Amino acid sequence: MQHDETTLIKLKSFAISEAYRLGFADLRVTSADLPVEAGKRLRAFVADGRHGEMGWMAETLDRRASPKSLWPEAKTVLVLGFNYGPDEDPLAATRDRDVGAISVYARGRDYHDVIKGKLKELATRLGRRGRALGLNFQAKVFVDTAPLLEKPIAEQAGMGWQGKHTNLVSREHGSWFFLAEILLDIELKPDKPELDHCGSCHACLDACPTNAFPSPYQLDARRCISYLTIEHAGPIPREFRRAIGNRIYGCDDCLAVCPWNKFAHEGNELKLAARDDLRRPALCDLLLLDDAAFRAHFAGSPIKRIGRNRFMRNVLIAAGNSGNKKAHLRILLLLDDTSALVRGAAVWALRQLLAGDDFEHIKVSRLSDEFDPDVRLEWTTDDDRRG
Repeated sequence: MQHDETTLIKLKSFAISEAYRLGFADLRVTSADLPVEAGKRLRAFVADGRHGEMGWMAETLDRRASPKSLWPEAKTVLVLGFNYGPDEDPLAATRDRDVGAISVYARGRDYHDVIKGKLKELATRLGRRGRALGLNFQAKVFVDTAPLLEKPIAEQAGMGWQGKHTNLVSREHGSWFFLAEILLDIELKPDKPELDHCGSCHACLDACPTNAFPSPYQLDARRCISYLTIEHAGPIPREFRRAIGNRIYGCDDCLAVCPWNKFAHEGNELKLAARDDLRRPALCDLLLLDDAAFRAHFAGSPIKRIGRNRFMRNVLIAAGNSGNKKAHLRILLLLDDTSALVRGAAVWALRQLLAGDDFEHIKVSRLSDEFDPDVRLEWTTDDDRRG
């Protein structure tokens, strides 16, 4: 069905103004059709195994190829950016070995809950305005959890470009923003795609502690600290434990060094503001969290979704890297944890903090009672002592 161009322009203008009113930093428009190249890049990424344990990426490959695969009636995608720029140096916590460094986006409330509410409100207002203009259409909202190629869609919409670190970069907003989408079964005039403005810069590639970028514009998630501390379920591979440092949930290094972030602004959504207790949480305090305490402490936080055991694994790696020998008393308690994942990380942390004889004494008293193969391997492998 054809609609009057002036009416469609009014609807688009209304969408932009209401998005700003609701606190979004940007709204761009693009077609629900994506170039086939975007899907091909994802297929190559998965075929090379660079998605690691994120099996859902392989399972949803066909659906991710285009928004139309998700909703055949879709004609337009409204791409929205929501700013969460930090109010301090995002890497400051990584320089204090006695605290845990948490990715900026995870220091406040779960952004999914905050943004989805705003998206639904925007979609409702948009539908109401459409009806007033004589337009009838449907809308579907998405925040990060649907099988959509968000970054290629946002690039096509002109919101930014995928930088050499594979994250989206905006000339106006830097990289500190969340992406969200509203799909419409009506055609609005698309915005122009954004060009790549990385030039010869490779600051993000140089900053990665684990060399997770095999080449510019390519990521091997299996080496990425965000993947290792959030998505990866088992023991952290030994080759990355030192490089992780004190990062206990995610990593911001490649974003933080991007020169385009000089144009970024501090986020102003109070619900996403960093909690003071998550800016630089003391590792020794975190080592005391049992499951109930973990759930209570991280209620409403995105950190809660990885569960206490995976989080404690991360904290123990950070404690082992801290050099703080006083932490070993609390780590000793975790050798009796019900989770083999936690016990194994506790063994590694102790090995880093204690002198050889002290560690061997504990090993002799504990090894015979440990039957989990991964934990036994931690007790018997001495290939990465501190040095």
